[in-house]
Amino acid sequence: MLPAAHKGQAVFEARTLASGAMTTPARTERTDPPLAADEATTLVAFLDYHRDTLRRKTEGLTAEQLAQPLAPSTLTLGALLKHVALNEASWFGEVLHGRPMPEPWASADWEADRDWEMTSARDDSPEELRRVMDESVEQARRDIDAALAEGGLEFRSATLSRKENQTFSLRWILLHMIEEYARHNGHADFLREAVDGVTGE
Repeated sequence: MLPAAHKGQAVFEARTLASGAMTTPARTERTDPPLAADEATTLVAFLDYHRDTLRRKTEGLTAEQLAQPLAPSTLTLGALLKHVALNEASWFGEVLHGRPMPEPWASADWEADRDWEMTSARDDSPEELRRVMDESVEQARRDIDAALAEGGLEFRSATLSRKENQTFSLRWILLHMIEEYARHNGHADFLREAVDGVTGE
């Protein structure tokens, strides 16, 4: 009998081997956050942990599986990948540093579809969805490093909050992004289990 920690991995491998149509990317390595580190290191480590959790929840799936909702919701795993990519670019690029949004976000028709990143995800391949997320995360890491080097966690955003007309601290944005990923990883738990029965962290 497998220890509980290995059950999810065993099911993942069994499901992948059982279907030649499924993609088989390398299993995402995920590092536990340090137990005793400075605040900035701890926050960034928890954010990376949640990023990798979502990657693991979406591995080994076809485009059809990534586009499979769990009724009555229309949310999908592919939509989550593209949604967090948008959030990475928005919060760390546009809000924190005042940089215009890059493609594919810049040319999207947000007035016609305010949830464009989620609805358009069904037209993207698994490789494209992961590429968009990975590139957004890598740029976000550079943006975080630049802000930490200049002002630490108290570094203030270039963009004002629409609600309070105040700037955001880097600390607030990091905590918000951890919250965002944690919430959506809970969604991903249910979505992945409904797709192929895979459970686990």
